[in-house]
Amino acid sequence: MDAYGDQVRLRAMDVADAEALWRWNHDAEVMRWMDEGYAETTAQVAKWLGERPENAYGDVLFGVEEPGGTLIGLVRLHGAEPETGIAELDIYLGEKDFWGKGYGTDAMRTACRYGFEKMRLRKINLTAVVENEAAVHIYRKVGFIEEGRLRQVFRRDGEWIDKFTMGLLAHELR
Repeated sequence: MDAYGDQVRLRAMDVADAEALWRWNHDAEVMRWMDEGYAETTAQVAKWLGERPENAYGDVLFGVEEPGGTLIGLVRLHGAEPETGIAELDIYLGEKDFWGKGYGTDAMRTACRYGFEKMRLRKINLTAVVENEAAVHIYRKVGFIEEGRLRQVFRRDGEWIDKFTMGLLAHELR
């Protein structure tokens, strides 16, 4: 089931999205504040998308589309267990032409609303590199609260950087 925000549509990702996902994952500017894996071929990305289990309570992966139907990013709620009602959120926009125009904020709100309403989560967690000011700003704007700091867990440009742990309860979503 798709989820709709004011500016975005969240929809299931499939093998046809492999080229865009590969391109984003190989763009240094897009990946600047994310944990990087090892280089993969487009075929490996397509295989991962094709073999991935269907979206279900414990793990949902959505492509983020703008109103014209262009895939601009992804959002994932994963690690959810019915006993706790807590999931981890990962998000990024890979199409840089859409940065700074509200699409990321809308995708965050839409994904969180989906988590609270459809998945019946009680809390959503995420981690963010403290120097990724744009992302941290969006997370706070949506209602996420800093709950802790993980010291020197992310390496970029030869330096170890801290990450915030942030959480959002259903009633805090803005």
